[in-house]
Amino acid sequence: MSGWVWLAVAAVGGGGAIGRFLLDSVVSGAAGRDFPLGTFAVNLSGALLLGFLTGAALTGNLMVVVGTATIGSYSTFSTWMLETQRLAEDTEMGRAGLNLAVSLLAGFGAAALGHAIGAHV
Repeated sequence: MSGWVWLAVAAVGGGGAIGRFLLDSVVSGAAGRDFPLGTFAVNLSGALLLGFLTGAALTGNLMVVVGTATIGSYSTFSTWMLETQRLAEDTEMGRAGLNLAVSLLAGFGAAALGHAIGAHV
């Protein structure tokens, strides 16, 4: 990769992380923090966007910058797992299982929908 690609990865990666923080804050503020809906919204929208990019057949350096750097820093597997583990620690096993199952199913569906949309653009 060239120097400009590395610079772009750093710049847009930071923007993706800020976008994650903002969306999570807005959703969590509106819905409360009993269930991690902010992280759910972030990861669902990230799956939709990444599906769109793959459906649109984005490749090469552009996919690295937009897909990997932007969407990769925007979505967050680690926070999803940490919040699920915290629900389980608080003996909220039903909510922990719901967070796992709904996130996986909805994320898969969002990625498939994004891919279908991207393939027709």
